[in-house]
Amino acid sequence: MTSRPRFHLAFPVRSLREARAFYGNLLGCPEGRSSDEWVDFDFFGHQIVAHLSADVREVQAHNAVDGEQVPVRHFGVILSMSEWKKLADKLKGTEVPFVIEPQVRFQGEPGEQATLFVSDPSGNALEFKAFDDEGRIFAR
Repeated sequence: MTSRPRFHLAFPVRSLREARAFYGNLLGCPEGRSSDEWVDFDFFGHQIVAHLSADVREVQAHNAVDGEQVPVRHFGVILSMSEWKKLADKLKGTEVPFVIEPQVRFQGEPGEQATLFVSDPSGNALEFKAFDDEGRIFAR
């Protein structure tokens, strides 16, 4: 067991088959336990659980962040810069549309970061980001 805390996130999906294809096959997240109504994924060392729900609503609220309209409700992970570039290139080669194209946000500022947004098939928004200097993740 790691000494670092891990987060756990449960979220609704319209189809477990689609969730397995997106999180398991596309993003490469190993599958854990499951039932007919939910499935666990190892999301870069964290536990996420896709729960089957007939009441899935796509993200609609957005806020302006450095010139982009960012989905208010989203989750994601901070990767190393090399992992982020590899994932961005992989996603560019798929039919998954970007909510926000891969780019560098807050250029020249303390919080400068590479970022991209996609949505899973159920409309859950995900952000993947990276910092050249991880010591600046919380820089002001």
